[in-house]
Amino acid sequence: MNLAQGVQLVSFGLLAVMMIGSALGVVLFDNIVYSAFLLGGVFVSIAGMYILLNADFVAAAQLLIYVGAVNVLILFAIMLVNKRQNFVPFPTVWVRKALTGVVSLGLFALLSTMILTTPWSISSAIPTKDSIVVIGQHFFSDFLLPFEVASVLLLMAMVGAIILARREYLPEQAISPTQQQPVLTLPERPRELISAGDADRNIQ
Repeated sequence: MNLAQGVQLVSFGLLAVMMIGSALGVVLFDNIVYSAFLLGGVFVSIAGMYILLNADFVAAAQLLIYVGAVNVLILFAIMLVNKRQNFVPFPTVWVRKALTGVVSLGLFALLSTMILTTPWSISSAIPTKDSIVVIGQHFFSDFLLPFEVASVLLLMAMVGAIILARREYLPEQAISPTQQQPVLTLPERPRELISAGDADRNIQ
């Protein structure tokens, strides 16, 4: 094992520990703000994994989209929508915990089977094209329709978020046309200050 392989193994170990620790913090922390910050740590560690796989474009997209957009959006939503309410225990909370445990174990078994059955041997063939060129060719040839549908869905989600955010600013009762709205006026400057300023200009 040469120096490059050792650095890759150490980097993979650190990123794996960071990813697993951040993921456990997302699930186990009671404060949802801390969970959102640790979710950003999970995204950053995944971007590091992509860098180790020589997928530079995917790593940059991971940082820009998930860390810079999705995680920040989650934090803003938590800080704007989070309302302080008294904790009321649900009578059937054990059913939710049982269903969550079953789904989590199923996903863990599925991912473990996929990891054990996938051939992870690295091919010795060196790619002739850059990954960005290959991804761009697939986006605008094979996956053009899903790419455009995803952009339309994101636009619809953004318009819906704007409508939901502005709903609380709409008046509950419509103002009748005969009712006059108060005119907003700025306070006038004291006449003493105006006269003093004119006197100074006259002196100059």
